[in-house]
Amino acid sequence: MIRTAKPRNARSKRALEAREPKLVESQKYTLFLSGTSTSDLTRSAMTDIHSLKKPHAVKFTKKNSIHPFEDATPLEFFSSKNDTSFLVFASHSKKRPHNLTFARTFDHRILDMLELGIDARTFRPLTFFKTPKPGIGMKPLLSFSGAIFDSVPNYRLFKNMFLDFFRGETVNSINVEGLRYMIHFSASESTEQNPTPAIHMRVHLIKTLKSGQKLPRVEVEEMGPRMDFKVGRVQETDEAMMKEALKKPRALEARSKKNIETDIIGDKIGRIHTGKQDFSKMQSRKMKGLKRRPTDGADEEATLVDEDEHDGAKKARLA
Repeated sequence: MIRTAKPRNARSKRALEAREPKLVESQKYTLFLSGTSTSDLTRSAMTDIHSLKKPHAVKFTKKNSIHPFEDATPLEFFSSKNDTSFLVFASHSKKRPHNLTFARTFDHRILDMLELGIDARTFRPLTFFKTPKPGIGMKPLLSFSGAIFDSVPNYRLFKNMFLDFFRGETVNSINVEGLRYMIHFSASESTEQNPTPAIHMRVHLIKTLKSGQKLPRVEVEEMGPRMDFKVGRVQETDEAMMKEALKKPRALEARSKKNIETDIIGDKIGRIHTGKQDFSKMQSRKMKGLKRRPTDGADEEATLVDEDEHDGAKKARLA
């Protein structure tokens, strides 16, 4: 346990305030660390994933005697000490070669863990591909191919964790020109001969070329790294902790207003209730053309006199 320290100056006070809970959490940071025994392949793979996560990543170079699935207390300590939400632990042994363990935390407590073994035959590092690389801090496009990511629990956890891992900062809109690369995960269906199929991770560079039309022609080119994972040990999420992690603050909940609804398209519809109307007392709109002028009465009298004289003259001729 880390004791609560009181700030000694304004700088340390700002640092402690930045770690306090917020209504809208800031970008999640990831801590990369190695065990006492690692291989060149796991170190290279961890370095490549670290480059994709920059600048929201911290990497340790010293070895640490940690066994995540036996005792996760050291991981929780490092998470709290460095204020990170994700941890990637590299290890290598004869029984479990070329392993990367992804751990997700909530309130600096282990929420869930997933162990992935890397296939050494198909691994290709980032430097193997002589292609341009995207800039630091760009958000990737994520795609998953295979119904297994929605049906099998371990693969469903993989999808949920990596969506959270590469999600980046929450924004209201994205500039299409900033989408420069995509990460694609694919896996075949599980069978009796192969109940745990490998997960293929491919990273592609997105290119926009002229097409002679309004929309550009989009092409993709593999930029690395290329990894094939085999799902190993899994520590599932505790239901009570997950319920607490998914709880939303009341200040962010959209308060429903009376008689105002939003339809499927997203348009706001309002309903107005009016009382019983008395049309006898209703004020109608007055028009100038319907107003009575002072000369109208004299004109009507003159017209009546002319008609009487005309009728008298007509009767005299008939007599």
